[in-house]
Amino acid sequence: QLQLVESGGGLVQPGGSLRLSCAASGFTLDYYAIGWFRQAPGKEREGVSFISSSGGSTNYADSVKGRFTISRDNAKNTVYLQMNSLKPDDTAVYYCAADRTYTRSYYSALESRYDYWGQGTQVTVSS
Repeated sequence: QLQLVESGGGLVQPGGSLRLSCAASGFTLDYYAIGWFRQAPGKEREGVSFISSSGGSTNYADSVKGRFTISRDNAKNTVYLQMNSLKPDDTAVYYCAADRTYTRSYYSALESRYDYWGQGTQVTVSS
């Protein structure tokens, strides 16, 4: 069974840090671009960060640029999202998703491109 599982969410104070992990089972992430998306209560899901299958190309939403870092360890079949300087506006359920790509440097910011999704992990930033 092809599955993505997110972990690492939780409650953190403003200014704090969390590292989210996205682990794949049943398939290898080597040929997949990965996107992190989030959905806050009452809002539409939005793209946060993206990484190509090679790891050489990345992209960030303006709202997280300079605070979040996406990375991947294909040997561990896992992608990470390091989140620093967290703000209350970062509170959301965070999802990772995988897009089968044929160009190692490519990623897409379109949700519709992503074939596999995790169940989500809650991140709450509050004092």
